[in-house]
Order: sequence, then C-alpha cells, then structure tokens
Amino acid sequence: MLMHIPDVLSKDQVAGMRLALDGADWTDGRETVGPQGAKVKRNLQLPDASPLRRELGDLVLAALRRHPLFHAAVLPLRTISPRFNRYEGGGEYGFHIDGAVMHTGTGDTHVRSDISCTVFLSEPDDYDGGELIVSDTYGEHEVKLPAGDAIVYPSSSLHRVAPVTRGARVASFFWIQSMVRDDGERRLLLEMDAAIRTLSSSGADQAAILQLTGVYHNLLRRWAET
Repeated sequence: MLMHIPDVLSKDQVAGMRLALDGADWTDGRETVGPQGAKVKRNLQLPDASPLRRELGDLVLAALRRHPLFHAAVLPLRTISPRFNRYEGGGEYGFHIDGAVMHTGTGDTHVRSDISCTVFLSEPDDYDGGELIVSDTYGEHEVKLPAGDAIVYPSSSLHRVAPVTRGARVASFFWIQSMVRDDGERRLLLEMDAAIRTLSSSGADQAAILQLTGVYHNLLRRWAET
C-alpha cells in the first residue's frame, strides 16, 4: 500500500532541520549497505553515530506519532531510528529491495522491515530528478512530495531514487515493523477505520458505528503481533 501522509512537519520544523543538516558532516552512503547495494547507491548520508541524527530523528518520530493517518495506515510496533540522506550532482540509488531484518543499534533488538517511510525535507522545485520510484504489480509510481510530507510503502517493493541533476534532495528515511505483518490486512483495517471516522462525523446510527468498531478491533486482535 502506497500512502501519502501530508503535513507531517511544519515549514518551521523543516527549515530548522535543513539549517542543521546543511551544516552537517555527511559520509558516503555506500558505507551503510552491503556489496550489492553499494553497486547502485550514490548519495550522502548522516553517519549513524551522529548525535544530530538521533536529535532530528526523534523530532520526526514525534511528529508522526501525532499524525492519525500515519498510525491508522502503519499500525507501528517497532521503528528504526530515522536516518537522513542527501542526493546531489547526479546522485541516485538504483533499483533495490530493503533488507528484511535490521538491527536497531541498541542491544540485540531487531526490526522486521514491513514498511518503508520517506519524509521529504526539500521542496520539489528546489531540485530536478530525485523521484522515489516504487515498482509493484500495477507498474511504477513516481513520488516527489512537498517538504514536510511523507510517503509509506511496503518494504518488499522494488524501488529506486532517480538521479538528481540540479539542486539537492534531502530526506529522512526509516523502517517500521507493523503490528499487522500483511499489507492487504493493513489496507482493510485502514479502509474500515476511514469508514468509521466518516460515519461518526456524519451523525450515522451509533449502534451501527459501534458494531463496525467492534469488527475493526476484533480483526486487529486476530491479526496483530505484539
């Protein structure tokens, strides 16, 4: 499920992050992937050990926790601390699939990557190229969102970042293990959640809303892993 999450970060939050990131020390993004990924990856990345990465990552996660659409679409259980990358001067990341299980960087804790998330920190007019291209059974989908908006999509998807030929594309990216592993089941729950919200706001019959809400939670109870 490819889902646009609008207005995750305010313009002021984006501006503050960019001020810090534009003055940061970046490293070669190939240092963070294996040999296969290194063949197709050409970008810069904030080092994993950077205190700035943790500080800004916490801001991103806090903003997403406040966003009802993100929670409804993702049903997060565990999350990798957000990372930050920068593409410029022809930088790109060829087609790849994200690793299935990732170390959180703390103890022996790992996260199964069910969902990938990118939060854009550059306005679309500030750079040429740089589209996130997600390939699925319905074809290829190009994503290039306003600064502060996010996109979530299944981590099992083949995807790439097109070359950036002008300006710089700066973004935060990370992975989530959902309470509901199956993408189709998450989609059904999201659609039901949206229907319940619409019916509630339209003054529909309360008994019917209560019954539908019960079905939602019973399905979540059946499918959730904790």
